[in-house]
Amino acid sequence: MMQNTLSITQVNEYIRAMMDSDRLLANIAVRGEISNYKVYPSGHHYFTLKDAEGALKCVMFRGSAARLKFRPDNGMQVIAIGRISVYPRDGTYQLYCNALSLDGVGDLYAAFEQLKAKLAAQGLFDPAHKKQLPKFPKVVGIVTSSAGAAVHDMLRILRKRYPLTKVRLLPVRVQGAEAPAEIAAAIRYANHHKLADLLIVGRGGGSIEDLWAFNDEIVARAIYDSEIPIISAVGHEPDVTISDFVADLRAATPSNAAELAVPDQEALQQSLDNALSAISTALGRQLKNARKQLQILSSSPALQGPTVYLNQRRKDMNLLRNQLIAAQTSIISKERQRYLTYTAKLDAMSPLKVLSRGYAMTQNAGREVVRSVRQVAPGDTISVRLSDGKLTASVTHIQEDIL
Repeated sequence: MMQNTLSITQVNEYIRAMMDSDRLLANIAVRGEISNYKVYPSGHHYFTLKDAEGALKCVMFRGSAARLKFRPDNGMQVIAIGRISVYPRDGTYQLYCNALSLDGVGDLYAAFEQLKAKLAAQGLFDPAHKKQLPKFPKVVGIVTSSAGAAVHDMLRILRKRYPLTKVRLLPVRVQGAEAPAEIAAAIRYANHHKLADLLIVGRGGGSIEDLWAFNDEIVARAIYDSEIPIISAVGHEPDVTISDFVADLRAATPSNAAELAVPDQEALQQSLDNALSAISTALGRQLKNARKQLQILSSSPALQGPTVYLNQRRKDMNLLRNQLIAAQTSIISKERQRYLTYTAKLDAMSPLKVLSRGYAMTQNAGREVVRSVRQVAPGDTISVRLSDGKLTASVTHIQEDIL
């Protein structure tokens, strides 16, 4: 029996033709875990899908990869859709992936969480970066679609609440592939030309796909880089976008953003009325106190006539003089009594008092008081002090008493 001999290329092409003709393999969805995920400079993505018992090589070409809403990574559980065929050069079969989605989680949700984590790590949500909104903005800029109902609601509320504010509309597309670039460009344009004191960026409600432009990284970075404070107003209250996290303030709805952007003129009027009432009350209280003080001063004797004041001062002076005289008299009396006491003591201690009783004080030639016979010698001249005078004598004899 004659056996056919084929080249390797022929074998690979034959197997590929068989697989390409299989309807199941031509459009198949495969569930597995991503491993060995790589992106080449060409833009093609290569990875392996595996489960507990097997593995399947996969490739996603650049065109299909550009439509991904999230960035695949190792360990992700995904569902890959495509066709299985043979790559003739290597003789291996692989899944040519046209679409990729997270198993059990929507692509948009996954993309949202990935971008949220990335920007949070880079500090775009940091509260310290949030700017204070002006209390009385002169110009409010609105970055939104000019055709939507949201812009009309915002304009109506802004006019009603605070008609002094001027509004500038920067019309952009708010959904579709071109929307993120237009929104970011409008924010940068408003900053470059200083068109407003405050910006409202947003749109009315819709599906997650409709709101997706506000989950784009270029919009988030434009909001972060804005020097003008920004209020994010996207969708309804339950809707949360990346723009909400980056903006200086999140509003539940576009209408709520208009309420947050400007003060309420009725509330301001009420505040002014309250302030006016408080000022009037305070002024009335001050006038009442001043009137009372004036009455007290007007009844003062000093203001009733100069003689009254002078007489009062004269009485005060006389009283003070009498007090000074009494104090001086008391001091002199005390000092006189003390003088007499000291004089009596001195008189009692005076040597002249002793002399008057018959005693005498003897001094030698050197005027020293003689207390002992040993201080003089026969022939010395001495002076004797008596109570009524003194006499001079010469020593002729000395006798010392024996004790």
